[in-house]
Amino acid sequence: VTENRSDPEDLHLYATPREQRFRRFASLEFEGQLYMTPYDFIQAVTNDEPKRAKKWRSLSKQELNQILMETPPVWKGSSKLFRNLNDKGVISYTEYLFLLCILTKPHAGFRIAFNMFDTDGNEMVDKKEFLVLQEIFRKKNEKRERRGDEEKRAMLRLQLYGYHTSTNSVLKTEGEDLVPRSYWDTLRRSTSQALFSDLAERDDLSSSLSDTTLLVHFFGKKGKAELNFEDFYRFMDNLQTEVLEIEFLSYSNGMNTISEEDFAHILLRYTNVENTSSYLENMRCRIPEEKGITFDEFRSFFQFLNNLEDFTIAMQMYNFASRSIGQDEFKRAVYVATGVKLSPHLVNTVFKIFDVDRDDQLSYKEFIGIMKDRLNRGFR
Repeated sequence: VTENRSDPEDLHLYATPREQRFRRFASLEFEGQLYMTPYDFIQAVTNDEPKRAKKWRSLSKQELNQILMETPPVWKGSSKLFRNLNDKGVISYTEYLFLLCILTKPHAGFRIAFNMFDTDGNEMVDKKEFLVLQEIFRKKNEKRERRGDEEKRAMLRLQLYGYHTSTNSVLKTEGEDLVPRSYWDTLRRSTSQALFSDLAERDDLSSSLSDTTLLVHFFGKKGKAELNFEDFYRFMDNLQTEVLEIEFLSYSNGMNTISEEDFAHILLRYTNVENTSSYLENMRCRIPEEKGITFDEFRSFFQFLNNLEDFTIAMQMYNFASRSIGQDEFKRAVYVATGVKLSPHLVNTVFKIFDVDRDDQLSYKEFIGIMKDRLNRGFR
């Protein structure tokens, strides 16, 4: 059974940009709730538009159970997990937000993330602890909801969360929340012991939700397994690697390298740069002979981007000292702030892309601004 995505209720008018993107790429529906497949998720973070017809396919309980039965345990994870699962998986909206968080976080942040879930401090996360994530993201979303037809907003909540939400918020309303926070910040700030103890009394939290591929992957088919940090770290690292591999392979055509121009294209995607041609032309003139960017260089650059905040502080120190930022200073600041060593060729390529006035110095503000857009894939 298929249902046309352009439903007559025009629910997208009441959705935030992230919700709109999830609804656009999701391809499955179960008991009124929308889900992405692993394939859908990969498409959503590597493409501007879905490649498939805009339909939602209704899953039966039997089909869902079969999908979950075939989900591998977390210790069998790999950097090809999502590609191997393809359409054999279901990802909820809150899990989509969680996975997006992972893609933009440095490895050093993985331990912080794990400790936020590990509320009893036993170095393991159980299913109930992990499900707090669902509640936190949902509560944050209620604060952001657009005003309008209450009935349609309720329908939208049903699509995204699978049940009608109440107006009694577990999270306290904070005055400073008028400033939008990232979902990661919300998660970090909201996982207070008070919140967890409040939710711990709600045994209906897990029973009211359908199992998903991620829950079965982490906690087993019966939901009784516990997740340790090593497996959690490996999952996050694998996901980052998988998305980067997919982006790299889409340009490499089976070769071991991508061109410097392709690297520039990937960097400038999802940014607010209107005239990308000037950056590309600038680079073509200044790197006439193509040497290529390897996957290791490509991955190291995006690992650095995930540490952009720390790097920004290091860069500001140069600015405050009125020092110009050349390639050596840039490379040193990256290493000091993030521990990532960028190759001289990669640094030279980055400078040739962003050094618009061709003085061999980096435009600090422009570079940081564009990279923040790229890091958040257009949802800054």
